[in-house]
Amino acid sequence: MEPKNYLHRNYEARLKDVATRWPVVTILGPRQSGKTTLAQEAFPNHAYFSLERPKTRKMICEDIEDFLLRDHNAPGIIIDEFQLEPEILSYLQVIVDEYRIKRGDRRPGYFILTGSHNFLMNQYITQSLAGRAYIFHMLPFSLKELSFNQLLTNNLDEAIFNGGYADIVCKYIQPEEFYANYVNTYLERDVRQLDKLVELNTFRKFMGLCAIRTGQLLNINALANDCKITEKQAHEWLTILSASYIIVLLSPYHKNYGKTLVKSPKLYFCDTGLACSLLGIKSAEELSSHDLRGNLFETLIISEFYKKFYTIGGLTHYIMHFWRDTEGHELDCLLAYGYNKLVPVEIKSSDKVSPDFFKGLHYWCDQEEVDYTTGYLIYGGTENQSQARGHIVSWQNAADIIQPQ
Repeated sequence: MEPKNYLHRNYEARLKDVATRWPVVTILGPRQSGKTTLAQEAFPNHAYFSLERPKTRKMICEDIEDFLLRDHNAPGIIIDEFQLEPEILSYLQVIVDEYRIKRGDRRPGYFILTGSHNFLMNQYITQSLAGRAYIFHMLPFSLKELSFNQLLTNNLDEAIFNGGYADIVCKYIQPEEFYANYVNTYLERDVRQLDKLVELNTFRKFMGLCAIRTGQLLNINALANDCKITEKQAHEWLTILSASYIIVLLSPYHKNYGKTLVKSPKLYFCDTGLACSLLGIKSAEELSSHDLRGNLFETLIISEFYKKFYTIGGLTHYIMHFWRDTEGHELDCLLAYGYNKLVPVEIKSSDKVSPDFFKGLHYWCDQEEVDYTTGYLIYGGTENQSQARGHIVSWQNAADIIQPQ
C-alpha cells in the first residue's frame, strides 16, 4: 500500500477558525506528530520557513526584525521549530502591536509558529505575546482520526503497539524501526536542548523505567533509586518528559469522603507505541500476553481523552483526575466539566464485561449519591451499551464520551 501524503486531522477546522481572530497562532506538540504537515495543509498559501535548516536559520537570525517585517508575497508565514530561536517572540510582540496600533490591522493568522516544547514555549509566549497568540497543543493521531482516515485496526493489541505517530500511520514505517530512531533523535535534539549537561544513556534508562510505570502511581523516590539518580534529578527529568509531550502526570481528586486519599499522581505516556518500544515489546502478539497490557490499555484511553480535549479547545473547560483511597477503592478517571459536573470512568482491557468491573464506579456513585448511569466503563470489546449499571463503551469510541461544552 502506498503511503498517503496527508491524512485528515481533527485539529484543522479549529485551527483555521482561531486564525481568523489571532495574529499569532502557535502549534505545540511532540516531534514528528504532524505539526508541520497540518500547518502547511491548513495554510497552503503561507510562505514556509524551517529553523531546522541551517541556511534558513542563519538568514532569519541575521536580522529577525527585518525578516518578520519583510513582504514575503504571501498571506502569512509559517515558522517551523521556532523554539530554536525563542527571541523571535520578542520581535513579534513589537511588530504585532505596531500593526494593531499604528496601522489598525491585527493581521489575523499571519504568523503560524510550530514548536516541539511545551513549558518553555508556554512561558515565552505568556511573557512576550500575552493576548496576541493562541496556543494549540497537538498530539499524535487519535483513534478517531485513524478511523476517519480508514486506518484504524480492529486489533486492540496492534493499535496499542503501533501508537499514533505520523510516520507510522502515513508512511508505514515499522514501529520497531521508527521508535528506536525516534528515541535517538529525541535524546540528541530535544533533551540536549532542554538540559545540555544530561547524560543521555542514563536518561534513556530513565525513560525505560518510566515506561514500566505507565498507568501506575508515581513514586519518585523509588524511580530515582532504580535509576541511581537523585530525587531532584528525577523531578527535573520528569519535567523534561512532560515538556516534550512524552508523558503526562494525572493528579488525584482530593474531595474527602472521610477516608485518607492517595495524593501521588499517576504517570502515563502520551503514545502507547513509544511506551511499548521502551519496554522492549517487539510485536502486537507479544503485547497480548505482556504483564503491562492492562496498564498500556489504560494509557491508550487516557491519551485519547487528552487528544479530544486539545481538539475541541484545550483544557479550559475540562479537568481530568483519578481517584483512589488507602482502603483500596479506586476510579481510573474522573472527568470534571465546568464547576460541579463529574463523570466517573473505569477502564478495563478485557473484551468481555464482568460485573466486578463496576465496583469502583458504583462505590464512587454511592459516595456522591448519583445514579449509576452517570458512569462509563471503557473496555477492550467492540460493543456499546447503556445499562442501569452504567454505560459500556468500546475502546474505539472512548473519546466520544467527551463532548464540547
